[in-house]
Amino acid sequence: MKITVVGTGYVGLVTGTCFAESGVTVTCVDNDIRKVSSLKDGSIPIYEPGLESMIRRNVEKKRLFFTSTLGEGMDGSEVVFIAVGTPPGEDGSADLKHVLDVAKEIGQAMKENVVVVTKSTVPVGTAEKIRKTIRKELDKRKSRLSFEMASNPEFLKEGAAVEDFLKPERIVIGIDNEKTAEIMKRLYMPFVLNNHPILFMDIASAEITKYAANSMLATRISFINEIANLCDLLGADINHVRRGIGSDSRIGSKFIYPGSGYGGSCFPKDVKAIIKTAQYHGYELNVIKAVEKANEYQKNVIFNKMNHHFRNNLKNRIIGIWGLSFKPKTDDIRESSSIYLIGNLLKAGANVKVYDPAALGETRKLMGKRITYAADPYDALTGADAMVLMTEWSEFHLPDFDRMAGIMKGKVIFDGRNIYDPLHIRELGFKYYGIGRR
Repeated sequence: MKITVVGTGYVGLVTGTCFAESGVTVTCVDNDIRKVSSLKDGSIPIYEPGLESMIRRNVEKKRLFFTSTLGEGMDGSEVVFIAVGTPPGEDGSADLKHVLDVAKEIGQAMKENVVVVTKSTVPVGTAEKIRKTIRKELDKRKSRLSFEMASNPEFLKEGAAVEDFLKPERIVIGIDNEKTAEIMKRLYMPFVLNNHPILFMDIASAEITKYAANSMLATRISFINEIANLCDLLGADINHVRRGIGSDSRIGSKFIYPGSGYGGSCFPKDVKAIIKTAQYHGYELNVIKAVEKANEYQKNVIFNKMNHHFRNNLKNRIIGIWGLSFKPKTDDIRESSSIYLIGNLLKAGANVKVYDPAALGETRKLMGKRITYAADPYDALTGADAMVLMTEWSEFHLPDFDRMAGIMKGKVIFDGRNIYDPLHIRELGFKYYGIGRR
């Protein structure tokens, strides 16, 4: 079987590579010629554990190809995946420009009947817009070629995307006929041998499923963050509360870990998009709007604690920050709470030193020379008035606190992910600030 994946961003690259790993011949298409050249050489533009070696292996076995020409990439393909970005517009709605540009190119380049699958996260109704765009281009060519539409939203966690794709909990596919269902079932069969289901449904339901899933997870995060903030006021410990509610099988323990707010490429964007979709149809998603509002507040929680500790005087303070990416095992700093905090600290006149195992490069592109980039975690703390933990990378869990005490000017730790034991930290002579911790 041969397929085409248009877009070599996070979703497209993982999708194409994992399909190649299953034996499918995959051509990934991107209009960035330099990026395509790098991918052919086995260099990848993102940090994702296990992906680079898998790309190299499948390129060598001639199952994975890269090109900047869509017509070349589609030659002989049965299925074409659209996996380009849908960034938020100024009003928060999903910008479909890139998706519809690809649809137009597909209509211009088609040489045989294909199934066109939307892999990008898009609002309800996008498949029909793609269908009309392709059909318009085919009509211009007076072509009798036919195509089918499908929606196949991704559920990949950054840092575990390869494992998620190869061993999915579920695969959601929106179709409108059995022929398309059979093609998609054949394509995904190697990934459901572990008995996890392929959930076939109508296209509109598939399109909204991704937004609903991310909005639910964001809701859980904002909920537990609000309870943690209340614990701060009441003198309770959120870790006890979290275990107390998480043991209820109706609630469960996932996504109820308090922190400095959610970020990344999906949750903020998708929450905004589903709110705008509802408003377009005259309906207000009041719960989800509250989730977004709560997250905006949460991103200021650590900064507020720092301001309180330093009595509203952060000017010329040296702040060492561990963690820049929005979560561990990725270099993605989009909507990162750490980057948001750095912005506030700079406005307050602080000097910021940072370290992250993967995201220094991306941060340097964004922040330039406004902050100092450390070679290792302890370098970031030399002479620091405070240390801030913002991303719970595994290498930060058991640091050398004695060494930290010897190099820091001020012995205070702000734990934005609640990974340290407050009692232990205080016994070592540090002042400790967590989120909802006694």
